Formats: sequence, structure tokens, C-alpha cells
Amino acid sequence: MEVLGVDHLYISVSDFARAEAFYDRVMQFLGFKKGDKRVADAPHAHYFNRVTQYTIRPAGAATGPHDPYAPGLHHVCFQVPDRPAVDETFRFLREAGIDATEPRVYPQYNDDYYATFFSDPDGIRLEVVARSRYRKALVARWDEMRSFLNPFAELKPRTREKT
Repeated sequence: MEVLGVDHLYISVSDFARAEAFYDRVMQFLGFKKGDKRVADAPHAHYFNRVTQYTIRPAGAATGPHDPYAPGLHHVCFQVPDRPAVDETFRFLREAGIDATEPRVYPQYNDDYYATFFSDPDGIRLEVVARSRYRKALVARWDEMRSFLNPFAELKPRTREKT
């Protein structure tokens, strides 16, 4: 069995119109398309690209701002190809009046983990990260990995062939 990607995420929001205005700007910038099909007679905004769908819907009952450290969703991260794309996203967010962290390397994750973080109107944390060497290696060497736990440890380093 192989999962090809996260098919969709559903996010409940306290103020649908406010959240839709926020996500319309951000998701369009990130290259998503939008559907507005109602589900169970409630408004929904379905943002989708080739890989996944990110849907917002009205919350049943608002209990306050999102707490990323309570059980449940901590944050959502969107991967972009490289650091210039993270920088471009940061500039867009700031120009749109969205508070975002300066893009930087987060060595606690990986030595080339380069990202910016921001939040939606309900406090749901969002991130845009550059595709790292680790992720590239994971894709390139996936079929070589046999262990479930820490599979990179079993891989031998590749040597470059002389040209």
C-alpha cells in the first residue's frame, strides 16, 4: 500500500466570510483553485491543487481561538520548490497585511529547513517550507528503504560517478 498524498483537510472556522477572504488571497497566491459547493446546506470553500484539497467550513460552535497545543491539529505546512518561493510567499503575505515570520533556517528540524510561519484569522498556524535535501532524498531513495523506523540509517551513502 502506498499513500500518494493527503487528499484533503477540512478546517472549521468561526467566521466563514472572514476566513474565506483570508484564504482566497493566500490560496490563490499558492496556486490553488477554488470550488464553492455547499455541503449539507452549509457554505464551504474548497481550495485544491494537483495533490490536495484544503476546505474551510463554518464551525458548529466557536469555543475561542485555535490552540495548537491542545489535542488535534497543530499546524498545516505547504511545501514549495525552493527558498526563493518561500521568500516570495513572505513578501506576498506582508504586502497582504498578514503577519508572517521572516523566512529563515530552522536547524532544529534540518540544517536546510527554510520556512515562514503565519496564522489564519482563527489562529490556525500555517507554514510554507522550501523542499529540503532530506525530502528530495526521501523521494529519490524511497524504494531502497526497508525499515519502518529510521530507514535512512540503513542507507549507504552514494558515491558520485566520474563523468
